Amino acid sequence: MTAPGRPVRRDLVRWSLLAVAAAVLVVFLGAQRQSVEVSYGRSPSTAALPEGSAGELSDASVPSVEEMTALVAAEPVVRLPGAVARWDEQRVRAAIGDRGTRILVAPPGLDEAERRRVKDVEKAEIRIVGTEVSGGLYVASPDDLPGWRARFATHDVTGALLTLLATLHDQPTPPDRDDLRWREPTGPELAPMVTTLRATGRYVGAGATLTRLPEKAAGTAFPDGAWFVVLPAQPYGEPLPAYGPALHRLAPDQPLVVMYGDWIEYHGPGAAEFAEVAGAAFYAQAGGRIGRYAYPQQNVLGAYLAQVTDVRYAGLFDRPLPYRPFDPLRVALPALPWLFAACVAGFVVLSIRTVRGSGRRPADVGPGGTPARLAGLSALAVELSLLTDARSDPALVRGVGRLRAARDAFDEGLPDRHVRELLADAAAELDYVARDVRMPGYRPDVYLRARLS
Repeated sequence: MTAPGRPVRRDLVRWSLLAVAAAVLVVFLGAQRQSVEVSYGRSPSTAALPEGSAGELSDASVPSVEEMTALVAAEPVVRLPGAVARWDEQRVRAAIGDRGTRILVAPPGLDEAERRRVKDVEKAEIRIVGTEVSGGLYVASPDDLPGWRARFATHDVTGALLTLLATLHDQPTPPDRDDLRWREPTGPELAPMVTTLRATGRYVGAGATLTRLPEKAAGTAFPDGAWFVVLPAQPYGEPLPAYGPALHRLAPDQPLVVMYGDWIEYHGPGAAEFAEVAGAAFYAQAGGRIGRYAYPQQNVLGAYLAQVTDVRYAGLFDRPLPYRPFDPLRVALPALPWLFAACVAGFVVLSIRTVRGSGRRPADVGPGGTPARLAGLSALAVELSLLTDARSDPALVRGVGRLRAARDAFDEGLPDRHVRELLADAAAELDYVARDVRMPGYRPDVYLRARLS
C-alpha cells in the first residue's frame, strides 16, 4: 500500500512556488532593458523625401560638355533651357566686379550623368542646378526661413550667389536680407479660392503640379482637417499675394496650409509656436534635394506634412497624444517584485517545515496516543516480516525487540516518555527495513498516517 499524503503535496506546492519565483524574476529582469531612445510619442510617419521613383527627374537635358564650354566662353551668364533660378543682377554684378566670373544655370531634375556634365564645364566658376548654387568645393544654401522662402517660392538665389562669391574671393560674407515683398490679395483673387475651400477644403491654382492631396499624411498631421491652397512658383521680383493671413482672418479656427511653388507655410491655431519649428526642420533636412530636383508638389507637401506629424507627436505644443495600446506587462510590472517575494517566502516556510518534519522520529508523527502507535507499529512489524531477507532481518529483530520492551513498559505503567522513546527506536529500525525492501508505503510515518488517521 502507498499513501504519500500531505508531504508529497507540500513538496509539489513548494517547488511550484520556486518555479513561479524564477519565472517572475526572469520576466522582471527582461523588462529592465535600457534604451537610449527617449520620445513623447512614436510618430507613424517619416519626413524623408522619396528618392529614385518619385518623379524628381524632369524631361530637361543639357548639351555636351564641349557645347556648354563654348557657350560659357562666349557669355558670362549662360541660362540653359528649363533653368528656373533668378537673382538680383545689379547686386550680383557689383559683387563680381571686374573678375569676369562665368555662371552656368541648368534646369532642375537632371539625372546624375547630366549633373556631372554640368560640373565638368571648367570655365564656369559658378554652377546653378535648379536653385542649388555651387562653385569649386563649395555649395551655398540658405539657413533661415526668409532665405528658404525666397528660394522655393520665387526661385530667388541672390543670397546664395553673394555668399558663394564672397567665399570664393576671400571677402566678408554679406548680411542676409529678406527682399521678398507681399501684397494684400484682391477680392476677385480671394472669392473663388474661399468658395472652393469651403466646398472641398482644397484649392489648386493654375500652373500648380499637385494632382492629388496626400490624404494619409494630411490625416495624421491634422486629424481634425485643414484647408490646403497650392499655387505654382511666383514670378521673381513681384510682390506675393498674402493668401495665408487673408484666409486666416476669414476662418481663424481653421488650420491652413499654403504652398507657393515648393515653399509651404502654415496659418491657424498654434502658428506662433508651431509654424517656424516645422518649416525650419523640414527645409533644413529636405531643402537640398528640393533645390536640385523637380519633385511634384504632392511629394513635397507629403514630406512637409510628415514633418508636421513628427513635431506633433514630439509633444512640444500640447497636441493630442497618439493611442497607446494596453500593455499587460507594463501594468503588472510594479507588482512583480512583490509576487517574487511572496513566492520565495512561501518556498522558505514550506522548506523549514519539511526540514523539521524530516528531523523528527517516525513514531512522533501521526495521530493517536501511545497505545495506538504501539499497536500500529506492531502490525507494521508483522507485515514487514514477510518481506525481509538476510540483510534486513537484524533490523527487524531489533525493531521487534524494542516493541516488546515498549509493551512491557506500558503494561508495567512506566512513564509515557520512556514508552515513546522505545517506540521511536522501534520505528527507526522498521523504517530502515522498509527502505531496504523498497516499500515506501511501509515506512512508519506513512503507514501510521494511513492506519491511524
